[in-house]
Amino acid sequence: MQRRNFVHLSASAAAALAVPGLACAQGGFPSRAVSIVVPFAPGGATDLTARLVAEKLAARWGQPVVVDNKPGAGGNVGSALVAKAAPDGHTLVLGVTGSHGINVSLVPNMPYHPLRDFEPLTQATAFPNAIAVHPDVPARTLGELVVLARKSPGRLSYGSDGNGTASHLGMELIKAQAQVFIVHIPYRGGAAMLQDLASRQIDAGVTGLPAALPLARAGKVRLLAVTTPQRVAAAQEVPTVAEQGFPGYVAAPWAGFFAPRGTPPAVTTKLADDLMAALNQPDVRQRLADGGSNVVASRPDEFRRFVQAEIDRWARAIRTSGAKLD
Repeated sequence: MQRRNFVHLSASAAAALAVPGLACAQGGFPSRAVSIVVPFAPGGATDLTARLVAEKLAARWGQPVVVDNKPGAGGNVGSALVAKAAPDGHTLVLGVTGSHGINVSLVPNMPYHPLRDFEPLTQATAFPNAIAVHPDVPARTLGELVVLARKSPGRLSYGSDGNGTASHLGMELIKAQAQVFIVHIPYRGGAAMLQDLASRQIDAGVTGLPAALPLARAGKVRLLAVTTPQRVAAAQEVPTVAEQGFPGYVAAPWAGFFAPRGTPPAVTTKLADDLMAALNQPDVRQRLADGGSNVVASRPDEFRRFVQAEIDRWARAIRTSGAKLD
């Protein structure tokens, strides 16, 4: 009897060693601090989502969960770092529309592929971008901004979250349809761009509504439009782009968690389950809703299909608009 038990235990140990990460998952993953890379500067909607989730995960796991901001190249810098990280679940990225939907069709010599080099875990949020202007800009609607741009081609400027982001490409679609020229100024995230917009270093800006709302409520910027198909509860008074002469227009950003490709299934399953549990906490959902974000918390297979559909959709949009990197 003792011998049969010994053989059974040995076989279990061998199976754990044969499947990378299984022993770690069974032994209490995570075994050390987990890093969530946010590929933008602190202060934007993506950063807020990561920090809310990190707090819940740390309490759930009893391990530190650190948010690591790695801005640059429209999300590519931080995402590329995670693509090359050890596939053990201890390094994740909160990818976004640009880094994992747009850039693969826009950026030459991409350092990673959004699906081949990652394991999709869950779509965290979907939220509108907001088109805003400095209060001194004499435009109270998107149509009035277009008229100003037509009167003075190249005199107006707009800032985005970075090259290849949904804020960049979404505005380029508007420019192409309206046939106007507004100078694009890419930033390393929405927070820095909004600071420059509030101080009139630039005339207009496009970034996530959750990041823009506080400045709009303080009267430092004026919101002209949101990029979702319908108005949003957090800013019901702000019309959509589609309502203002651009029928069918949609350029709604999203954010989702990814692990490096090759992370063991036992680990990705636990990560997905725990991430969804964190996102579905009532206080997290409320905090994000107050800022204009909707929690999605999808299953990994649903998220994978969604990312593939986004890659295809933005590839068509890039061809239609003729958008290029600045």
